[in-house]
Amino acid sequence: MNNPNEQGSWRKDVAPYERSHTKRSVWQIINTIIPYIILWYAAYLCLEVSFWLTLPIAIVAGGFLIRTFIIFHDCCHGSFFKNRKANAIVGTITGIMTFVPFQQWRYTHAVHHATSGNLDHRGTGDIWTMTVEEYLSASTMQRFIYRLYRNPIIMFGLGPIYIFLINYRFNRKAAKRKERINTYVTNLGIVVLLGTLCLVLGWQEALLVQVPIFLTSSIAGIWLFYVQHNFEEGYYEEDGNWDHASAALQGSSFYSLPRFLHWITGNIGYHHIHHLSPRVPNYYLEKVHNTNAKLREVQTITLKTSLKSLKFRIWDTKVKRFISFKDIKRYTPKRES
Repeated sequence: MNNPNEQGSWRKDVAPYERSHTKRSVWQIINTIIPYIILWYAAYLCLEVSFWLTLPIAIVAGGFLIRTFIIFHDCCHGSFFKNRKANAIVGTITGIMTFVPFQQWRYTHAVHHATSGNLDHRGTGDIWTMTVEEYLSASTMQRFIYRLYRNPIIMFGLGPIYIFLINYRFNRKAAKRKERINTYVTNLGIVVLLGTLCLVLGWQEALLVQVPIFLTSSIAGIWLFYVQHNFEEGYYEEDGNWDHASAALQGSSFYSLPRFLHWITGNIGYHHIHHLSPRVPNYYLEKVHNTNAKLREVQTITLKTSLKSLKFRIWDTKVKRFISFKDIKRYTPKRES
């Protein structure tokens, strides 16, 4: 979709879905949060039998927490309810459940959408990505840190723990009063929620249920975000050449998943549609994807092919694709000659 006329043709197909449907939103809250609570309690009861019986139930509950995060995500975009206050209230509550402050994340995620694929405006709400030129000119320590950051064990192991448990507990330096207060409210809500569970159920039992749920949802969440922006023929352009529609349709993938996984992840696999228009609620993303054949001419990845994204670490501005650390060794002398 490189032709400007073709890029603009999506507007008429997307516009009818850029509004929430209150009954559908309420129903999604019901069919997401109630099952989550039931599964959480079932996992707790199964501890009397065996932790190994609790674990698979907790993993499924983690899936419903991902779906809860998508509700939070849509509230941040103001697309889950028509009413701004309703989005803020539900967003704050689901933010407490997922350990993410509503106002802070709404800001950083909005920046991500406004700058995704823009080489001159990287660094807020996205995955740290170096270009070949930046990597080659970096110091040994900077290269080491970047390699460490891009290591799967760090990114999908320690990364989620740091981001959700530590990083989100603090305000941004430029945060205004409303955002700061929301972060404090979220932190207090988390303490009250976990504290109550520990007091009523016992701290060991509460953690044996909550920890696997947290790890399942946070690791899967980081994975979904990573693979849908890190594929070989992605999109990065300098500010003067950057285009919103191109960034959405070339820089975001369609993650073709089994239907149940699309449902449990709130259709976030239709990521190209979401970036094209974040005003579309998650329950309409599939419909928009199917309305225009041009919207389906995007990078499609599957559970199997998405694993290849682990080797894509550095953006090559000359050939406009991601390369691996192994690849850069092969043509480093050419760049320095």
